[in-house]
Amino acid sequence: MVAAATYAGIVLGQRQVAAKSGDTTCFTDLLEPLNLHGAVVTTDALHAVREHATWLAEVKNADYIVIVKGNQKYLHRQLRRLPWRDVPLADKTRDHAHGRDEIRRLKVCTVGGLLFPHAAQAVQVERRRTDAVTGKTTITTVYAVTSLTAEHARPAHLAAYIRGRPDHALQPLGLTS
Repeated sequence: MVAAATYAGIVLGQRQVAAKSGDTTCFTDLLEPLNLHGAVVTTDALHAVREHATWLAEVKNADYIVIVKGNQKYLHRQLRRLPWRDVPLADKTRDHAHGRDEIRRLKVCTVGGLLFPHAAQAVQVERRRTDAVTGKTTITTVYAVTSLTAEHARPAHLAAYIRGRPDHALQPLGLTS
């Protein structure tokens, strides 16, 4: 089952995924009936599909924020190799929930020539999680691309979208699977 939901958890639509196919095959069918004009669609790495980004931007007139992992090998490598050490820290949040302390550091840069259609900015999120019981700390770095320009979304907005908590959202819409 794949579903489109608002950040408030309201399901706008869902589709059954065929046994031998993946969630990505339902993407456009699921979102086609929805008015996404001016919306920001967030997806996990599974939905980092170039055709979907093009469709969102050109057909649905929507923006996107897409998490990028190894399934987009060249784009992921391109994002990892950006000069992040030279990019200033743009947003930092700290939360304590689910038995762990978490610090998120976000860096954003406007870059031309990203290997993803309509991508205007690259995002790096470093998550430092410390288990409250064991004291064990893990550090994870996650990358994303967005069609939102720096003029349309400040770093704090991007951080909130990625976390699923848009505090200054335009018309938030998240795609969950």
